[in-house]
Amino acid sequence: MFSPTSAMTVETQHPGDDAPANPPLVTIELHVNSAVWTLCVEPRMTLAEALRGPLQLTGTKIACNRGACSACTVWLDGVPICSCMMLATDVGTRSVTTIEGLASGEKLHPVQQAFIDHDALQCGFCAPGMIMSCAALLERSPQPSADDVRAAISGHYCRCGTYPHVIAATLDAAKMRRA
Repeated sequence: MFSPTSAMTVETQHPGDDAPANPPLVTIELHVNSAVWTLCVEPRMTLAEALRGPLQLTGTKIACNRGACSACTVWLDGVPICSCMMLATDVGTRSVTTIEGLASGEKLHPVQQAFIDHDALQCGFCAPGMIMSCAALLERSPQPSADDVRAAISGHYCRCGTYPHVIAATLDAAKMRRA
């Protein structure tokens, strides 16, 4: 696994080509889960690709790669975004939080624990993005209603249909946080 301030290099020319097949690499710093990472990336690399590739934070899922399913949801300065729709170079100095950054050491975030307790994940592919959106909801609204949870996950696509479990889990996590 790469450590903070590691550099990632990528081949910039295909064998036999006269011109570079890929654009020149740029050096960026990403602030992810309270660590600063220095990477050399192609300007076209998305945040989701940077997280999953060189940073090996594979909890963020890439499904549709067009912002339609929200599986790749992370926080950018505390706001849920689809990381497949943002270039890594556009993040700048803003803080990124991934599903791996929600837990505190071995202690899961209340939403993560509630998803387990309420069986809110079947195949699990959509779960990281849903957890990120539900945890963000609890950050801005400690006592959400079921309708608030529905609104928070409205852009998420779950093929398994666990939406009722997700709502119950999020409402239970809100109660756990207040206790």
